[in-house]
Amino acid sequence: MTDETSRLTADAIHRETHSSRAVPSVILAGLLIVACLYVMLEAALKALGQDPWLTSPEDAAAWVGSLPGSASPAVLAAAGALIFIVGLIFLLAALLPGRRARLTIPNDRAAVVVDAEVLASSLARRARLAAGVAPEQVLVTIGRRLVDVQVRPTSGTPVSERSVREAVEDELVRTSVDPIPEVRVAIAESGVIGQ
Repeated sequence: MTDETSRLTADAIHRETHSSRAVPSVILAGLLIVACLYVMLEAALKALGQDPWLTSPEDAAAWVGSLPGSASPAVLAAAGALIFIVGLIFLLAALLPGRRARLTIPNDRAAVVVDAEVLASSLARRARLAAGVAPEQVLVTIGRRLVDVQVRPTSGTPVSERSVREAVEDELVRTSVDPIPEVRVAIAESGVIGQ
């Protein structure tokens, strides 16, 4: 692959494995637009000599200038907490990686991205076959660095944790997921009757 092609492939993989910041950006821009339009409306009404729609710019400025003296502490605390929470949400949306539940498979010819649910289904099938249990007795969850396999055995039938782990690890190697996550297997102490 050329450098340009590999860069485009890396960009495509990043776009598919990371969530967009478009939604928080649009929400913040919409809030700022509404606030600016309101200020412009009040200023225009003031310039035309009309009564203010909600409050005049002078009254709003005087109210802000008199804070915190003119407001009750409970209202100020609630408003401060609300502003802090909204700011924290937008800050975390901007700084956190925003990874989607998708994994990549290295390929020289194309960008291959696999949904975590699809891979979890495949791993659950291999774990189920290795444990000799029904499909509803196996639960697989996939994180960025960990595959968690939970098996509820049939009562009276032992399940080898090692054989389940080896089967799941083999399936991960076969799929060529990059990077290969660690596999953790948990066998429930109580079994399922009649499966």
